[in-house]
Amino acid sequence: MIVWLNGTHGAGKTTTSALVQKLIPDSRVFDAEKVGETLMDITPALPDTDNFQHWPPWRPLVVETARRVLDYTGGTLVIPMTVLVEEYWREISAGLAQHSIEVRHFVLHADQDTLRRRIEGEHVVPSPFRLKYLAPYAEAARTWLHSAAEVVDTTHLTPAEAALRIAEAVGTQRP
Repeated sequence: MIVWLNGTHGAGKTTTSALVQKLIPDSRVFDAEKVGETLMDITPALPDTDNFQHWPPWRPLVVETARRVLDYTGGTLVIPMTVLVEEYWREISAGLAQHSIEVRHFVLHADQDTLRRRIEGEHVVPSPFRLKYLAPYAEAARTWLHSAAEVVDTTHLTPAEAALRIAEAVGTQRP
């Protein structure tokens, strides 16, 4: 099984994924961003883009890596990864389905003001990269993302509370 934690920057995916992993027996965190970082290290560089998810190899490599890890280890993979392009999510979820891998797709949501405050509070100089995804997240949430996932509103939840809700929803948390 895969527990996919979607949502934009500042929603708490990374922190929550580590806590979810502790609650679900035989689970591991797989940061699909590392697949993108590997592609970014190719020299000479792949065509210029503002997001490695736009490179066509990224999506099937995420599917194949997740499949291979699950074939090797069994259990559950917790994947904290923002995917705001519906076509990309369909490609990933269809690829996983082809391998009969169950996916529980959660969106960690927070209102725009909360997300902005969290991003701005992370560093002395807020990340322009992270801030530029607030509007695309709002649009994805409005048009497709929230209907394609189980939404966990983290606006007033701690990461531990969000993790517990996810583990309870999955139904495999440790006692």
